Amino acid sequence: MSNRDDRDDRDGIPGDRKRALRERLGASSVPVPTSALGRLRLSAAAALRAAGSAFGRGGLDGMQPEAIEKLVASLGELKGLAMKIGQILSYVDDTLPPETRRLLSLLQVWSQPTPWEQVRAIVEEDLGPAAQPLLDGMDPRPVAAASIGQVHRARVGDALLAVKVRHPGIDAAIRADFRTARPGVALARLLLPGGDVETMVAEARERFLEECDYVQEARNQSLFADLYRGDPDLSVPAVQPRWCGARVLTSDWHDGDDFEHFLERDPPQSERDRVGAALYRFYVGTLYRHAVFNADPHPGNLVLGPGGRVTVVDYGCVRRFDATTVQQLAALSTAVRGGGEGEMRSALAALGARDPGPGRFTPTADLLRAFYAPVLRSGAHVVDAGVTLEARSVIANKRAIARLHLPGQMLFLFRIRFGLHAVLARLRACVDWGALESALLVP
Repeated sequence: MSNRDDRDDRDGIPGDRKRALRERLGASSVPVPTSALGRLRLSAAAALRAAGSAFGRGGLDGMQPEAIEKLVASLGELKGLAMKIGQILSYVDDTLPPETRRLLSLLQVWSQPTPWEQVRAIVEEDLGPAAQPLLDGMDPRPVAAASIGQVHRARVGDALLAVKVRHPGIDAAIRADFRTARPGVALARLLLPGGDVETMVAEARERFLEECDYVQEARNQSLFADLYRGDPDLSVPAVQPRWCGARVLTSDWHDGDDFEHFLERDPPQSERDRVGAALYRFYVGTLYRHAVFNADPHPGNLVLGPGGRVTVVDYGCVRRFDATTVQQLAALSTAVRGGGEGEMRSALAALGARDPGPGRFTPTADLLRAFYAPVLRSGAHVVDAGVTLEARSVIANKRAIARLHLPGQMLFLFRIRFGLHAVLARLRACVDWGALESALLVP
């Protein structure tokens, strides 16, 4: 949880516009529209379609800052899937103008908050008698207001806590989004154009509705806290069960910089490298080593402490796999890095993808190499900022990708690679990614 205010970015863009937009959002509180008709009536509907198609077509390039501000405000009001699309665009699309990305990045941690009166009522309803000591030490002003819930700082005795409270009606809003299909389809196409959209949307629906279940998220977070207890570079805030409920999740508070402020202070290369390797171990290594991963690698979920120690704070979108699938994913990584077409075909078939047929595998191989690009180059190196652009040009061949009929679960696997590479590129960490991947594959 960042303890710093917005400041000017190193790219020279004044922070005043972003600060002013955050203040405007923070000063307004509107209920989350929950009906399909109500959500479609919002002025963001046309902008959402533009955002969903912008990836690969530059649909946001020509928008003026005032129009981007309206888009941010509208997506923040919608929350749910609409806001998540804005979050993803803010860090994976490196072709957008810097000021556009800067304004969109506000959606990683901020939108119109739920009023304090409603927050208080939810905490009281969920926690009963245990609520009062928490509410007595709870700051009514949220420190973050994201797509599913918002976070308040609280002190109970000597304990400093982060209290996440779900936005009222957000589960109904997400169901409405999937009933209208447009936002879900836009998200699937944003992450993997040409894939099996129907199964990807079904997978996305299940995962995003799980994010509304704070009881499950508390279990997820506790699992990750156990996995990374004592790790020198990674930490997961401990859950405080006494103050948790269906719509309230309380955990230890961790001070530090958010990702944007970490970059702003121009940390030494050693810190960048430490953060980069830690993020790779967390998002990729946890899958290989423990058959579970956090499938939401956006920068708003990171708190950077002294020396580059990383705290990951959101566990709503978590996916588990059986041991066989993990072995198949490891085999795919080995096959792509080895470069053999036969091995790649076999690995994809084992994961349930359809073979594209004789003489049609080149686009598939290009796709895989694009998504595994950082690990294909030997030695320590910085992830190329153009890696997402290269991947985007490859996946533009929708006909070739459609032939694969990729399983829906691949949406989240590609989301990890795609999103993580975008974060690593901005971080400019210099690490031997191939050697790190190989080490993580060893049980």
